[in-house]
Amino acid sequence: MLRFALFLCPALISAQYTISRPPSLNDPYQYISPAGRANWFYSTTVGPVSLLIAGPWSAGWGTLTNSPEEYGRTWRGFGQRYGMRLTGVSVGNALEVTTGAIWKEDPRYFRMGGTDYKKRVTYILKSPFFSKYRDGQTRFSYARLVATPGNNFLSNLWRVESEANVSSALSRTAFGYLGRLTAHGFSEFWPDIQQLVFKKKQKP
Repeated sequence: MLRFALFLCPALISAQYTISRPPSLNDPYQYISPAGRANWFYSTTVGPVSLLIAGPWSAGWGTLTNSPEEYGRTWRGFGQRYGMRLTGVSVGNALEVTTGAIWKEDPRYFRMGGTDYKKRVTYILKSPFFSKYRDGQTRFSYARLVATPGNNFLSNLWRVESEANVSSALSRTAFGYLGRLTAHGFSEFWPDIQQLVFKKKQKP
């Protein structure tokens, strides 16, 4: 349960998605430019949400629960956990953005919107495994298949002993997809929440 909270809660304010309005499926599709791809990598890796919110939350929770225990409940341990998360995010995003460029995949999340919430939830549940391609069609995301497990298995090379194993890498991979799913849900429904709050404030 503690591991679930550690990975799921930061996803609500994930490094991968800011609270700004994401692109919409209803807009004419334009394939991501090289500059847009670089901006996606920058914002998801070292953007303010990643560095100032998701990073401290993840490191703080790990310090509170002493996971992994090798780091201890100290400021030094907090820093080590913060750095470990950042290296993982960097490697995963680099793998996704580079392999995605080769295979012409678009890493961005495209919001469905609308009033059919059942369709929107179904769309969100599928979204971690699919991406838009240059032709505008949505297909299985091979770049994410490389990036998510690849990042978590590669990080075994520099993780502490208790986490540098196949079981932990598989667990981190599963939580990586779960975090992506939660972040997509946040991106999908946050504009609705903003609009609802705004309307309430406008009422006399």
